Amino acid sequence: MKRTFIESLNDEGITGVAFKNINLKKETLAYFVEKGNATIADIGKELNISVPKATTLINDLITENIVKDFGKVDSTGGRKPNIYGLVSDSAFFIGVDIKTTCVRIGISDVQNNLINITEAIPYHLQNTISSLDKLCDIIIDYINNLSIPKSKILGIGMNISGRVNNFTGYSYSFFNFHEEPLSKTLSEKLGAKVYLENDSRSMAYGEFCSDLVNEEKDVLFINMDHGIGLGILVNGSLYYGKSGYSGEFGHIPIFDNEIICHCGKKGCLETEASGWALKNMLIEKLKNGQSSIITQYKKDIDSITLEDILDAANNDDFLSIELIGKIGENLGRGIALLINIFNPEVVILGGSLAATKELIRLPIISSVNKYSLSLVNSDTKFIISNLGDKSGIIGACLIARNRTLGIFK
Repeated sequence: MKRTFIESLNDEGITGVAFKNINLKKETLAYFVEKGNATIADIGKELNISVPKATTLINDLITENIVKDFGKVDSTGGRKPNIYGLVSDSAFFIGVDIKTTCVRIGISDVQNNLINITEAIPYHLQNTISSLDKLCDIIIDYINNLSIPKSKILGIGMNISGRVNNFTGYSYSFFNFHEEPLSKTLSEKLGAKVYLENDSRSMAYGEFCSDLVNEEKDVLFINMDHGIGLGILVNGSLYYGKSGYSGEFGHIPIFDNEIICHCGKKGCLETEASGWALKNMLIEKLKNGQSSIITQYKKDIDSITLEDILDAANNDDFLSIELIGKIGENLGRGIALLINIFNPEVVILGGSLAATKELIRLPIISSVNKYSLSLVNSDTKFIISNLGDKSGIIGACLIARNRTLGIFK
């Protein structure tokens, strides 16, 4: 029995004419994704193939209910051509956003409409086999509870912090105990092609493809979470660097201190400008006798979480607000370096700390103005993320879709 295009899409063993036809169909779908509905003549011109060949491709995709004939299009003269486009629910892509204390999962259709999204699912990220197994169980349970046929799920985008090589599928910070790429291990466990990505880059891409960014092409996304991440977009494309590890912003050795960073070195930006640095600062202040509304419901000071501090700040807790301002000032020193180097059009502030809005944004801008060149920073916009927790999921879904269809590698 002849295999469908969907069934053959991720089969790496296909060669010859079949391989060429699958790629032409991928290019056709990619065209619809990027440009919208089109005529057969448009497809033929874009793919540099004859009209009869383009007609065959479109008819095959219509037969499989991936493409739809929307009827005649207005024409200036002569016979009106038919216009074709994607069937939204013909294919779906899952986005998994792995955080230190939770997992968020969502699913979008082929036209990037977010169909479903979970609340934060409690999870403890550790570099252990049991943590990996728990992650897979969470994702499998999510897939099993969907009303969408599994055969229509063409890819899973998965975000994780640390050093990730999205080209090879290896993660060097978490779940790095197999010889094979983590993406391959996950694909086998989950029964769908998995595309691994650094969380900050995926969040950056989600933000870039949202309404927050208009015509701007050079964008920096600062992921202000327990750690600090950076997503870089140059001329509208994600920048990875030679080995795929660009964006290790939190590990710039900017401070002269004796605080050991998670990377094993001292003086990293993260040691005085991250969520975990904020938590350590607040706990130290409380132990030295300062007060906070947090202790009204958290008697064990050492059990205070970053989320507790952010909630307290948004409820006018003076100590939390003061320390968030200090974190913002420290972070601004690092961002000033980025401004001087990249001269970006937009800097998007995202991650959990972005929930404090102007409490973090204003100290950052003040510090950037102090430490960067005024000529360089004068036309850079600073924007708080409007996607919030959704940015990573949207980015992961988009990356899974675009890599499946070959829109970008």
